Amino acid sequence: MYSDDLTIQHWLTRHAKYKAQKTAIICGKQRQTFSELNANVNQLIGALQQAGVCKGDKVATILPNCIELWEIYWACAKMGAVAVPLSPLLRGVGLANLINNADTKLVITNCETAGYVTEIKKHVTQVVADNYWLINDSGISGWQSYHTLKAAQPATEPDVETVTGSDPYNIIYSSGTTGLPKGIVISHAVRALYGSLFANSYRMTPESVVMHSGSIIFNGSFLTLMPAMFLGCTYVLQHHFDPHQVITDIGTESVTHTILVPSQIIACLQQEKFCKQQLPSIEYILSVGAPLLLEHKQELNQRLPGVFYELYGLTEGFMTILDKTDAARKTGSVGYPPSFMDMQICNESGEPVSSGTIGEIVGRGPLLMDGYYKNETQTKEALRNGWLYTGDLGYVDEEGFLYLTGRKKDLIISGGVNVYPADIEEVIIKHPAVKDVAVFGVAHSEWGETPVAAIVLKTMEADAATIKIWVNDHIDARFQKVNDIMILDELPRNVAGKVLKHELKKQYENR
Repeated sequence: MYSDDLTIQHWLTRHAKYKAQKTAIICGKQRQTFSELNANVNQLIGALQQAGVCKGDKVATILPNCIELWEIYWACAKMGAVAVPLSPLLRGVGLANLINNADTKLVITNCETAGYVTEIKKHVTQVVADNYWLINDSGISGWQSYHTLKAAQPATEPDVETVTGSDPYNIIYSSGTTGLPKGIVISHAVRALYGSLFANSYRMTPESVVMHSGSIIFNGSFLTLMPAMFLGCTYVLQHHFDPHQVITDIGTESVTHTILVPSQIIACLQQEKFCKQQLPSIEYILSVGAPLLLEHKQELNQRLPGVFYELYGLTEGFMTILDKTDAARKTGSVGYPPSFMDMQICNESGEPVSSGTIGEIVGRGPLLMDGYYKNETQTKEALRNGWLYTGDLGYVDEEGFLYLTGRKKDLIISGGVNVYPADIEEVIIKHPAVKDVAVFGVAHSEWGETPVAAIVLKTMEADAATIKIWVNDHIDARFQKVNDIMILDELPRNVAGKVLKHELKKQYENR
């Protein structure tokens, strides 16, 4: 049971008092001190209260990275509302379903997305007409102006209800890589522990400068977002990912800590200036969201030694961290659980297996979700006797370090033999013409399933037939040899950077 005091409600208020003139947030040309951010958040709380939003009510955002989204997050934290960040790429019935599923009280978006939301208003059940807000003052019919409503409110500390550790802070919707998105409920206590535990794990200090270039609507962003606010760091929020801008901002703002998903790391490695000599301030680069292939890990460790961390984890609340001190000697691993967390590798019967044996990754600890919103059945499937069953496969070595082999759903069974896509991907990425790769299984009349590789090339001089021969020459096991190769301009990914293998399979079957 968590202490009722373990919340993020007063973090911003505290920094506004003790670090008033320190830069809190940088987003493009916009900068706010902690005092300014707190005043803006107080005004926003007044506007939300005027709209009828109370503690526990859901505020859905459909926004790209912007300073307003940052304000909304901390307004919800202070007043006890529940932030529900949704992807600006969502459309139609899918978007309406999530807004309804979350019991949304108010929706905030921008001009670019407003038209798509207007189209589904008739399908949205709980949001009243005045509770659709735009952060742009565009005068679009049927929408309220975020900035006008906020400006009409005082900047003084608002009267808010007390928030406890067990109160929900977020509903984060899953990526849907294994089915329909599920609303993952995350409490104030869990977010508070994100701040303290991860600040310690990443060696952050109040003087750290933390940058994020991916979307802050997905849970991976909170891995540094929370420790940055917990410590009162300066947070650099980029509007969108651009490898050149990443390098520029690290240099200009003396960034010490940043998260990059594997596809972003690959893009940065194409930049000549992505090296320690050009980026002396950087102390930490966290790879998260999907496994980073060994070839890319090795290049990153060579160009920026002593800064690489990797985190494996689920929004549902289990994580392992590969520390920078282990990155060189445990290059194939994703580390081990942080303090207060336990891990087991279990067989199909749920029994723990010995080191070196592949099984399902199961974990427990204080970072676990409260459950899936309004979905007791799936909550019981995922959380059993206090343990989270991840649906991911892996094994631990003799020292307890975790190695991933893939998702249970992605496992390929060829001729009765288990084939792990990650093993084949590690071979394919070593081909000098291959920039990115994902392996998935398709039906086969003789073997049941057979591996197919989707690849992105560095140069179009290579062809699928030649690469297939090279790959299969470098794979010893017959059941691991790829049956076909599909060349794409890019791999389909969700907003969290995870490859959508079901989309790849669909593309392949529809060719």
